[in-house]
This record gives sequence, structure tokens and C-alpha cells, in this order.
Amino acid sequence: MSGDQACMQPAAAGSEEDLFPIRVRGLKNAFGENVIHEHLDLDVRKGEILGVVGGSGTGKSVLMRSIIGLQIPEEGTIEVLGDEITDARDDDDIDIRCRWGILFQGGALFSTLTVAENVEVPLREFYPEIGDELRHEIARYKVLLSGLPAEATSKYPSELSGGMKKRAGLARALALDPELLFLDEPTAGLDPIGAAAFDQLIRSLQQTLGLTVFLITHDLDTLYEICDRVAVIADKRVIAVGTISELLATDHPWIKSYFNGPRGRAALAANERHEAAGRPATNKEKAPLGTAAEQA
Repeated sequence: MSGDQACMQPAAAGSEEDLFPIRVRGLKNAFGENVIHEHLDLDVRKGEILGVVGGSGTGKSVLMRSIIGLQIPEEGTIEVLGDEITDARDDDDIDIRCRWGILFQGGALFSTLTVAENVEVPLREFYPEIGDELRHEIARYKVLLSGLPAEATSKYPSELSGGMKKRAGLARALALDPELLFLDEPTAGLDPIGAAAFDQLIRSLQQTLGLTVFLITHDLDTLYEICDRVAVIADKRVIAVGTISELLATDHPWIKSYFNGPRGRAALAANERHEAAGRPATNKEKAPLGTAAEQA
């Protein structure tokens, strides 16, 4: 995209884009003869946190990469915010990348840049006209929004814990005030307290900023804690989408094994205990925002 080109503007309320910011139809992804997805359909509703689950090798990350244009599918169509991602076109054509943010596994920070400089990368790309002082202030605000202390802005990724790297990556994902937020295993590698705090941060940001969240996870606690619906990938397609209660009523072998296994039963029991006690449904003890525990 050329530096002086503005981002696409949101669609009018009530449009198809406004109701379903992500629509996937007939998707096929393959690597050589290894078919990952075939006849895959998915609608993501505006304003929801959609959890995406599936066994190893089912292509959860491949699906996300297809949606954001990093993986070119062999067949099918993908519409994001009303724009067809699967259209072949020059990079200088209408660009919607500034309307989404992405947190990859591990944060994917640039090791030679400070946290603040990492957050400034998308600002420099899409809004080069912004002055240094304003850009620094925006980066500082996004770092604080992610739950990191102000002094983290000057630190390098090598000086951060795993949890802090994820929060720094989240700050960068939020740099352009996106409408869509893509999260790939955001709580992987975190201890239970840190994972619970990160879950609550995502829910708080989603509600405050009006985000639509596409969240890949293996964490059953995260599914119960913050996901409005869950999409299950198996047999090379999305076999079911719904609330956990709706999924529990299905008879697909993988869904039954996943949600009714020992970890699934433990997550459900903890969720029910918290609801019975009149507290928010959660399966982990929370640490207050800004504590060392949540950043670990």
C-alpha cells in the first residue's frame, strides 16, 4: 500500500459486512497432496469472541493465515470487512490491513526494536505523516492498554518474560485501533494465573473497544471464560459452531472427546462452581492488572 493512501472506511450499519465481518465459503487449502481444508465454511459475527479449536494438524493457523491473506487457498472465497481477500490484486489496491490486528504465537516481536518501536511499526507503515512525538505517545498508550507498565516501552524483547512479550505483541496489534483482532494461542506457555489475567484483558478490551475477536486456542479454560461461540475444525472443515452448551449436545466423536474428557470436565465443573457462587464464570484465579504474576 502506498504511504499516502488512507485505510478503507467501515461499512454502513446493517450491511452484510456489519453483521458478519468475516465470511468463508468453500475453502480449500492444500500443501502438495496433503489437503488441509476442503469445503470449509465459516461466518464470524460482529462483536463476538469466536474460539477456534481442533486437533493438531487440522489447520487452525492455516485458516487464520488464509483470512488475513498470508495463505492463498486453492479454492473458495474469503470476505473480510466486505473485501474479498481471495481476489488477486496489486498491493497498492484498496487495503484493509489497517482494520485488523494480529497477535501471533510468542508475540513475534522484532528483536532489535524496543517495545515502543515494535508498536510504532504499523503506525510508520500506514500513517507515515504522523510526527515523532505523537507516534511515541500513541505507542506508550497502547503499551499501557495492554497491561504493561510504562517503563516497558524502552525494553527489548530479550528483557521481557513470556507473558510480557505477548502483551507487547498485543499492544502492537492494537496500534491502529482495529475492528478485528486475531489471536493465535495467546495463553500458550503462560501459568494459570497469567493465562486467566490475559483472558480477562482480552474480554475487557473486546467490550471497551467493540472488537470482533478470532481466537485460536487449546485452552478449555479460555473457551469457558471468554468465548461467545466456538468453531470446531475436524474432517478438513468446520463441523460445528455454537456455544459450548450447544456443542456439548452434539454427537461428533472429536467434540465429545474434547469437551467430555478429564480436562473438559474439570473446566466445566470449575465454571459451574463459579456461577453457583455468583461470581463471573472462570476456571482460574485472577491476578490484578499490572501485577508481576500476570506478566510472567
